[in-house]
Amino acid sequence: MLIGYTRVSKTDGSQVLDLQRDALVAAGVVPEQIYQDEASGQREDRPGLSACLKALRAGDVLMVWKLDRLGRDLRHLVNTAQDLAERGIGFKVLAGQGAEIDTTTASGKLLFGIFAALAELERELIRERTKAGLAAARARGRKGGRRFDLSKTQVRLAQAAMQNRGTKVSELCEELGVTRSTLYRYVGPRGELREHGERVLGIRASTAPTA
Repeated sequence: MLIGYTRVSKTDGSQVLDLQRDALVAAGVVPEQIYQDEASGQREDRPGLSACLKALRAGDVLMVWKLDRLGRDLRHLVNTAQDLAERGIGFKVLAGQGAEIDTTTASGKLLFGIFAALAELERELIRERTKAGLAAARARGRKGGRRFDLSKTQVRLAQAAMQNRGTKVSELCEELGVTRSTLYRYVGPRGELREHGERVLGIRASTAPTA
């Protein structure tokens, strides 16, 4: 079965889906099998795309008008298409860059392989730039790495609060502006410091309370 997906970025009526729908119908997709979204391609929460991917079955072919209608970026496109391939689902692009991609044919698979290689190259370049940036920062006396969600003061506050049996974790998380899982990376259920908490406070040994 042929399944189509369409997307426009604006919901103010300045962009319409007609051109994409007409192209998909001309390619053999029945209108009832076309899913759509009116959202930016950068958004992860696209209900039309989620429903489309869920509806696909082995032997089906997902068709889009252009590559940029489907993915947020090259890596997302590659990951999506690879996931489809693992499920036995084909992927075909009708127009624009990548119009020769049709993973149901040998030549289309070859072209998609080139896109996958480019995505891997992009990942490698990003990793190399990150390493170079961190090295340059260290050479200037700055420490690289991730920023912590909690400050020293907040970690100490979380410690004291968690040692109090009457503390509601949900309320503490709301006050600190973090999720429960994030909180537990810093402080344990009895107020004991965990790895992130120790790193924020600049200590090595845990200060967990004794029972």
